[in-house]
Amino acid sequence: METVKFINPVEDARWNGFVANHQWGWICHLSEWQQVLEKSFPHMKGYYPVIVDEETQQIKAGMPVFLVKSWLTGKRFVSIPFATLCDPLISSGEELETLLDAILNLSQRMGGKYVEIRSLASSHLVDKDRLGSRLFYKHHFLVLDNEPEHLKKKFHRTCVRQRISRAIDSGLTLRTGDCEADLASFYQLFVKTRKRLCLPPLPYSFFKSLWETFSPTDKISLLIAEKDGIPLAGLILFKFRDRVSAEFAASDETFKNLSPNHFLFWEAIKSAYEDGYRIFDFGRTSPYNKSLMDFKRHWGTQVVDLPQHYYPKQMPEKLSCEKDSKSYRFVKGLCKTVPEFAFERIGGLCYRHWG
Repeated sequence: METVKFINPVEDARWNGFVANHQWGWICHLSEWQQVLEKSFPHMKGYYPVIVDEETQQIKAGMPVFLVKSWLTGKRFVSIPFATLCDPLISSGEELETLLDAILNLSQRMGGKYVEIRSLASSHLVDKDRLGSRLFYKHHFLVLDNEPEHLKKKFHRTCVRQRISRAIDSGLTLRTGDCEADLASFYQLFVKTRKRLCLPPLPYSFFKSLWETFSPTDKISLLIAEKDGIPLAGLILFKFRDRVSAEFAASDETFKNLSPNHFLFWEAIKSAYEDGYRIFDFGRTSPYNKSLMDFKRHWGTQVVDLPQHYYPKQMPEKLSCEKDSKSYRFVKGLCKTVPEFAFERIGGLCYRHWG
């Protein structure tokens, strides 16, 4: 016999062990991710429905969802906010249906407008007659099945290999961040990068909470490229099970000719291989971002879809094409014109409604 119940993953020691042993378990499934989100974003609340074997009391399946509340966009349930990889931790379509029933009942009681489930490997288990589906975001990854120097031969000659050599010849040095001052230095670069792209920055409180929560167990690391002691670029990596994921990158455009981003990604790939990881992820990308799509493709990566599933089947406005939406154009225009001293505040306002 099996039962469905909602657990508190912070208090239930079974949860993180289940995540660590599930084939699709990732850092964003861990109880610590709930703590980070709820601490950083008061408009989010996590709920963790699980299927439990009554005889052994072991968790067999689970699908975390977060209630995202906004006076502007309404209430919705998302699995999982700000996570690139967040498959339901299931082994069959029947388990997904059971967990989805529990989530839909919760959503109905709390007035949710829709439920969004993000996936990668589990999409084939989704009942397409019940859930709507959308293929938009792309996921690039590199299989670390050989030594880095051998993998390097697959990199684009001029767009990657020559840039790595240029960075090394320019005297760039690598430093691993080990304190909050390093994180603050990265965030300054991150804000500059988002301003250049006309996109609001995530609040510093989110990065600080990530750092305080995951860096003591080495599940997150910060690489910094420097020239004569000056930080030129930074890269935040997530590390869990058999994969490393490049989640946040930032750089000073003034030093673009020194190729600090290529330097950091190359050093991260080498380190991931040396530490025994099997996959190096380049994260989620909008196909409209051609320059970023090209950057990731030039590293010899494989690319797959990141399907989004939703209930009810009619696509929510939030999942419509971001580039064509009025809200997207409004935010881009605002970020372009707002003075730098107010730019971070714009990010804080936007992320009170996003997830």
